[in-house]
Amino acid sequence: MISNQILQDTIDGIRTISKVNLVVMDTEGRTLAKTFDENLDEYIDAVTAFAESAAESQSLMGYQFFKVNDDRVLEYIILAKGDDDSTYMVGKMAAFQIQSLLIAYKERFDKDNFIKNLLLDNLLLVDIYNKAKKLHIDTDAKRVVFIIETKNEKDTNALETVRNLFATKTKDFITAVDEKNIILVKEVKPQDDTNDLMKTAKVIVDMLSSEAMISVHVAFGTIVNEIKEVSRSYKEAKMALDVGKIFYSDKNIIAYSNLGIGRLIYQLPIPLCKMFIKEIFDGKSPEEFDEETITTINKFFENSLNVSETSRQLYIHRNTLVYRLDKIEKSTGLDLRVFDDAITFKIALMVVKYMQYMETIDF
Repeated sequence: MISNQILQDTIDGIRTISKVNLVVMDTEGRTLAKTFDENLDEYIDAVTAFAESAAESQSLMGYQFFKVNDDRVLEYIILAKGDDDSTYMVGKMAAFQIQSLLIAYKERFDKDNFIKNLLLDNLLLVDIYNKAKKLHIDTDAKRVVFIIETKNEKDTNALETVRNLFATKTKDFITAVDEKNIILVKEVKPQDDTNDLMKTAKVIVDMLSSEAMISVHVAFGTIVNEIKEVSRSYKEAKMALDVGKIFYSDKNIIAYSNLGIGRLIYQLPIPLCKMFIKEIFDGKSPEEFDEETITTINKFFENSLNVSETSRQLYIHRNTLVYRLDKIEKSTGLDLRVFDDAITFKIALMVVKYMQYMETIDF
């Protein structure tokens, strides 16, 4: 169904060109859009009678009446004010234009439903190819799925901005499968790689920031070669979005191919994580470390276990840093100056982050 605003914009445009006033009514005589201020209650009976008649057009009560059908089902009645030939032509043109809009919106709706079901694995393999052929969607094009997560649910401003950004790309699809995430299924060139996808993601982030004043997270999967594999790219993008929020919260763009060790931790069962943390911290939690200790640990890792550079950036004496590291070793049994212990400690911190994230999810 076309929105009343679209109907209004359409007849306003025709009115501007033709100078003929137009009205769009439903089959029960309710006014949906009109180009002038006038009470049309007296025409309701005439409209409903015309809707039930076999005529496709009619001149009555100073108006030309026209029918607009959607797949042989009567959808709208168009009224063009006037009874001369030029008014008849304008009314026919308006009916044709709205008929074309109905077809276009229906095709868009059908494609949107197809893409949603494709992403969610709700289609049999044979149905994927049959429906794609019917909707004139290339089955062998290379594609990738981007997920754009907004802070607010049903952010129509963000959705429209993304649609406008890719409006000229008729082979791209923009949809949504939940309240917060906008999905972009984008066709890519044969030579495109992760760097090109990163550039596209950055354009999305920058555009939403500047045009819609919205901060978003963007994640994307790997490029797939066939339409049946699009759901895989979507699942990869979903994992990338989750892993990014857990381990790389400072980044607003994350690629499935760049998840690093976070990919492995994300797939660990929670009981195994708890066993590992108990083994490393002996029942304690890294949350028990004070802010000074956490800052020291993070900065030490940032500087690749370099004591001199870490102490310089923390504005403390080298011996003070050594004292803090000794204190951590005494508490955990891990000497962060030793590579193996540092790796173990780093992984343990990431596992704790993962466990905390999983506790916040409502299943």
